[in-house]
Amino acid sequence: MNSIAIFCGSSLGTDQIFAHVAELTGETIAKQGKTLVYGGGRSGLMGIVADSALAAGGKVIGVIPQGLVDRELAHPDLTELYIVKNMHERKTKMSELSDGFIALPGGAGTIEEIFEQWTWAQLGIHLKPCAFLNVEGFYDDLLKFIQLTTDKGFSKARFTDQLIDSASIEEILTQFSHYQAPEPKWGVKEREELVKLDQADRTFG
Repeated sequence: MNSIAIFCGSSLGTDQIFAHVAELTGETIAKQGKTLVYGGGRSGLMGIVADSALAAGGKVIGVIPQGLVDRELAHPDLTELYIVKNMHERKTKMSELSDGFIALPGGAGTIEEIFEQWTWAQLGIHLKPCAFLNVEGFYDDLLKFIQLTTDKGFSKARFTDQLIDSASIEEILTQFSHYQAPEPKWGVKEREELVKLDQADRTFG
């Protein structure tokens, strides 16, 4: 596993622990020799993750829509910066560049990003791990809701069981290294067709 996507807030949040964990996350990814892939911004937890990885000598790749570049929100010192048309292209490019996905504390955008990657894993569009860096129980209620969707028959246990949840970035990266993807929802033939459709959307969308 060579590259890790981080989804997190463009704000700092109310608790200092969020910034501390963001800093530790970037530093740890860099020290393990992995590439950090993130949304390309310079503010909030996003900026801290990138800055800490760069300071530790790591490679940092940002993916950001043109509209945010126009507002001067892009990080100026990244190893590499992809500028894309819109948010959908941003998420697609980040998925292509990454071997695993981790959500730090954040708002609706962060949750939407990690849920989309988790959904794609269930559909077999990719077979990569997803995780919540659950700082001081930040995601406890969300994880309870995910379990509720399983208990009520809307999510398969094999998918919720493989969704990684830890307060430690080191533990998450260790679990990533041993990750074995569950069987996607459909068989191999259907999965291949779905991937082809997704690739066609990326080409002509």
